[in-house]
Amino acid sequence: MIEPQQLPLIWGVIIVAATLRAFTGFGFALASVPAFALFLTPAQSVVLSVSLTLGLSIQTWPQYRTKVLLKPLLPMFAFAAVGTALGALLLVRLSAEIFQLAIGVATILACLVLSRYHPRHRTVHPALTWGTGLAGGVLNGALAIPGPPIIVYAMATEPNPEKSRAFMLMFFAFSSATALAGYGIAGLVDLQSLYLFLLSYPAIYLGDKIGYRLFLHYSGKLYRGVALATLFLIGIAVIVKGSHL
Repeated sequence: MIEPQQLPLIWGVIIVAATLRAFTGFGFALASVPAFALFLTPAQSVVLSVSLTLGLSIQTWPQYRTKVLLKPLLPMFAFAAVGTALGALLLVRLSAEIFQLAIGVATILACLVLSRYHPRHRTVHPALTWGTGLAGGVLNGALAIPGPPIIVYAMATEPNPEKSRAFMLMFFAFSSATALAGYGIAGLVDLQSLYLFLLSYPAIYLGDKIGYRLFLHYSGKLYRGVALATLFLIGIAVIVKGSHL
């Protein structure tokens, strides 16, 4: 449970993470789950992250649904659903230490990979699409962080920032829905989850508004540097915290 004095910190984390998400199309889970893990249990952290993502995705769906064709993405979504189920089974077996270390390492690896890859049109083999969906699903179910493989895929195949952002927002909306369903089946969603969601939603709504305005006014070069630097520092902080548990 969040203590009253921790609420401003939680809100601050959510606003920053939501701003990254709205600005770049990614970053909410990568930025929020490691920080949540400093205050909440692993299960509470991932349930709060995916519930906030799903709620905001439903509310902002009209902004990006016309930017990307949904039909070509259905095979990726199907493999992501399978991966999410496998990842959810892994979550209930993770200790707090392993949970935080895994998140920190995944975050840093994603930053390092993204620093070397730049978007351009590529011919993508279906197996790569399916594998990306499966890998994103496993990370989604286990850590509520489907981002690393999906972000790399988008950055490597779509040079248009608007389309790349819309693709990631659409995938993460689907991922959050399947993850929340999986957590519900596993018994990880309860009344406290609803309380945390309601307590936190105003912050993600505010962060989304800030990030969307930034996206409309600034080029993609700025968001890339800010997002990677922020996520790298978060990854380092969580690895240090996990190593001292």
